[in-house]
Amino acid sequence: MADDVSKPAPIPVLALTPLNPQFREDPYSLLAGLRENCPVMRDEGAGVFFVSRHEDVRAIVTDLTLWRDPNRAEEAAVLTRRILEEPEGARPGGSRNPSILLQDDPDHARIRNPLAQALYKRAAKIKPEVQRIADEALDAVAGKASFDLMSEYALPIPIDVIAAILGVSRERLPEFRDWSEGVIQGLNPLRTPEQTEHMLRAGEALRSHMEGMLAARRAQPQDDLVTDMVQLQAAGAELTDDDLITNLNALLVAGNLTTTDLIGNAVRLFLTHPGELAKLRADPSLMAAAVEEVLRYEPPVDITGRIASREMEIGGCPVHTTQSLLVSLRGANRDPAVFEDPDRFDITRKKSPHVAFGGGAHICIGAPLARIEAQVALSRLIARFPNLRLADPSATPEWRTLPFFRGLERLEVAI
Repeated sequence: MADDVSKPAPIPVLALTPLNPQFREDPYSLLAGLRENCPVMRDEGAGVFFVSRHEDVRAIVTDLTLWRDPNRAEEAAVLTRRILEEPEGARPGGSRNPSILLQDDPDHARIRNPLAQALYKRAAKIKPEVQRIADEALDAVAGKASFDLMSEYALPIPIDVIAAILGVSRERLPEFRDWSEGVIQGLNPLRTPEQTEHMLRAGEALRSHMEGMLAARRAQPQDDLVTDMVQLQAAGAELTDDDLITNLNALLVAGNLTTTDLIGNAVRLFLTHPGELAKLRADPSLMAAAVEEVLRYEPPVDITGRIASREMEIGGCPVHTTQSLLVSLRGANRDPAVFEDPDRFDITRKKSPHVAFGGGAHICIGAPLARIEAQVALSRLIARFPNLRLADPSATPEWRTLPFFRGLERLEVAI
């Protein structure tokens, strides 16, 4: 790329995370400036290209030839390769090996294909159980004047749903919730020593529990995802026990955090956009479109990544083999070249080709389940509490500081 003195100075990638208070408060202004003036930005310190235009982002995530395995990145790609330095317990559920999130074919397809087949069948019939779980959470807060929607509604629903899909007994749910909260700390680079200890302890406990579940389901099959997977394994699927443990636990970690944030972001958006909430109450058939607009407008995940598998050019910028690409899902979802009036929250938007779940072979495996959970959680909540509102409309949103994710610490609502 030719030098251009008019171009703004690069922004460090870590300044494009909630660690930066300016980004935490309003990520979209910073991303809009980048998308317009420097849509392919090189951060030499982090060793990555940061890509923010929808056209480029979609082309990257759907390119099946690009890599995900951080071992294939150049030595200069320090941010991408940092994951290789994490202790085993920082991986989902204390796993020994990376999940499919960081694998390439043939291992990626070998594990993902049977897992996706089984998970999608489970997701297709889980809606009544999601409704039961949501209603149970609503029953628990019904007598209160106000409550924290995050801790008392958005957080327990995804954990209890994935527990039900996996086949975790209801008696073990309190432990399971604790383990889930612990292993999520593996995504927190600023965790305290106490959080790290919780993470390691939870990872080992979760792994031990999953090992026990695999053995139990082989001896006595049940109607759950763990049984599905050991039966596929017995039928000839090339899956080791560590493959199963790693990736079933990864469903827990990745799915719970992001779906919790999706539910919380959705509720906050509707309570701050009463006109859109009125549309949804008047026409519940808009619920699916409403969740898609939440995913576009305020997605739970900021970025995904790929590694160049060849010499290539992105937006006029040369990229060399093994260089790391960080693509901004959030920036792409507000691109005015694709979305008319992109900074307007509109649940009747006609065109919404958002990239909140990524794309291509690595598109979020839990996307169908997340959509069901968000639709049910939102519909049950607004039906149960017709006067639902923010407890303090003037309060500043309490966004979390976890890099590359966007979700609320608390959301106090009145009923």
